[in-house]
Amino acid sequence: MIVEQLYTSCLAQAAYYIESNGEAAIIDPIRDIEPYMEKLNERKAKLKYIFETHFHADFVSGHQDLAKKTGAEIVYGPETVSNLPIRIATDGELFNVGDLNIQAIHTPGHTPESTCFLLIQADGKHHCLFTGDTLFVGDVGRPDLLDGKITKEELASRMFDSVQKLKSYSNEILVYPGHGAGSACGKNIGKETFSTLGEQKASNYALKIESREEFIASITAGIAPAPAYFSKDVELNRNGYKSYEEILKTGLTPLDVETLKTKIKNGATLIDSRLPDFFEHGFVPGSINIGLNGQFAIWAATLLDLQSEIVLVCKPGTEKETVSRLARVGFDSISGYLDNGFDAWKDAGLRYDMVISISAEELALDAKHNPKATILDVRKPEEFKSGHVFNAKNLPLNGLISGSENLDKNQEHLIHCAGGYRSMIAASMLKKNGFSNIKNVWGGFEKIKEEKVEILSN
Repeated sequence: MIVEQLYTSCLAQAAYYIESNGEAAIIDPIRDIEPYMEKLNERKAKLKYIFETHFHADFVSGHQDLAKKTGAEIVYGPETVSNLPIRIATDGELFNVGDLNIQAIHTPGHTPESTCFLLIQADGKHHCLFTGDTLFVGDVGRPDLLDGKITKEELASRMFDSVQKLKSYSNEILVYPGHGAGSACGKNIGKETFSTLGEQKASNYALKIESREEFIASITAGIAPAPAYFSKDVELNRNGYKSYEEILKTGLTPLDVETLKTKIKNGATLIDSRLPDFFEHGFVPGSINIGLNGQFAIWAATLLDLQSEIVLVCKPGTEKETVSRLARVGFDSISGYLDNGFDAWKDAGLRYDMVISISAEELALDAKHNPKATILDVRKPEEFKSGHVFNAKNLPLNGLISGSENLDKNQEHLIHCAGGYRSMIAASMLKKNGFSNIKNVWGGFEKIKEEKVEILSN
């Protein structure tokens, strides 16, 4: 028996590979299916089932392409509605994979069709639960993604019943969730990517609540608004999408400078996926920097329109990674990348832009000498509340463009986040929107604290 977690850090997402006696199953695959195909071919295993715990909102599943490649059956839980050729399991139904049985356990709450899958060994022992977005380490799935169709209170009530069902299983059963820390599918997911049911019964706040009313109040409180792309990804997963291979073929088209200029003029969005340290020294005017060194795909989908045409500037050699990670969250219209990257633009003698980065000490000096300067903190509200720069304005990155309407473009803006990744995204977006007098604080709030700059509040 093989059970392997395949974790994708950029999405904070876990897929699972299961194999027994030459037969395999995959749970919650992501869109780029190459690693799964390589594993199947290497092990000479036949993929029998693709189990989906629910319609994912934060990434596009690889179920459709994987089924076409292998002939495997796509399995969803009860209450599933889809236009795809899928099998809808009944609650408690068993699926045989080699010497193993995998049992569908309907656990609505995050979504109506949410289903966990219990792996039962040949000797009948319950080995592990693949809990999807029903149960995380330290948390449960958010119940608010169907507002307008089903209220979050109704889903939370159903989640309460699902949690009671899971609590009836043995403490030693391993828990393999669909996400880890950093995912927006839960409020406060723990950093570990697996646990045991006993550990969760003892430490997970949601599993310790005995009252339905208290449970509903607790898991519906303090939920951050869902990113706008969530509903779009659900529909792609429910009804189908372009093949991953087609997106790769188009996205990996090299473009010369003149073609790139034409596409930008015609309204294409230009993403520069280089690290912020390189981007700041020179970039194509109007480009948005979202570096591959962070949660690249999540921020791209949160800030940009999935339907817009995308063109790319990449560090040479990272073009495929950039396209793949964008495809994972639903960008289907990637029309190519600048051949030879930013150097091609610079070598053509074209005008380029830059971002000035300053140290924490320079931030203090700038703020002192220019009292009208706006210190812009683009961290989340809860980060800001835990400590911030004196007189700083909190404008979280996900609301930057709408919030920037109240900023004076003629004033100086000193931008920081926690470590420098989000602030460079913000700087590039403000530049694109006509702000010219901006500076990025290198190292962000962590450097400000480390260097003990005397402009802290709280």
